[in-house]
Amino acid sequence: MATTNDLKNGMVLNLDGQLWSVTEFQHVKPGKGGAFVRTTLKNVLSGKVVDKTFNAGTKVETATVDKRNMTYLYKDGTDFVFMDGETFDQIHVPTDTVGSGADYLLENTEAVVAVHEGTPLYVELPVTMELVVEHTDPGLQGDRSTGGTKPATLETGAQINVPLFVNTGDRLKVDTRDGRYLGRAN
Repeated sequence: MATTNDLKNGMVLNLDGQLWSVTEFQHVKPGKGGAFVRTTLKNVLSGKVVDKTFNAGTKVETATVDKRNMTYLYKDGTDFVFMDGETFDQIHVPTDTVGSGADYLLENTEAVVAVHEGTPLYVELPVTMELVVEHTDPGLQGDRSTGGTKPATLETGAQINVPLFVNTGDRLKVDTRDGRYLGRAN
């Protein structure tokens, strides 16, 4: 248990049996009336964002979320298997928990896995990944002046839009949050 005075960004609260991460908080002391804390909370599992106000000093239940650096090993059916680098324990993470990051996961990728009471909550990938273009159609001569894009399939199977000059076999930097092309990798 903690009070609303102890709230910090990133702290995970257990409200009505659901886990909520504090993304923003603000202590407010109006001219008259009691002080309160205005918060923005994000549901850890669904990603839903809500605003909630607590009276100052109110007790809130905190959840212990263990964030560990892990290495992605392989896919087992619909689960992704990660290994803890310190204890060498392996954990199976369902595809729904990995989310859109599954499109950019390569074997031996380092990621942060958040676990609560043995249940994986979410996976944080590195913001940028270097991936090889598996297939893309060649750009047409004279098409370069428009600054257009074309679809490309990456080695993980993900499809992203790339500039016309990118060829099959090129190594690219990709933003794992939204699948944007960031440039060629060295």
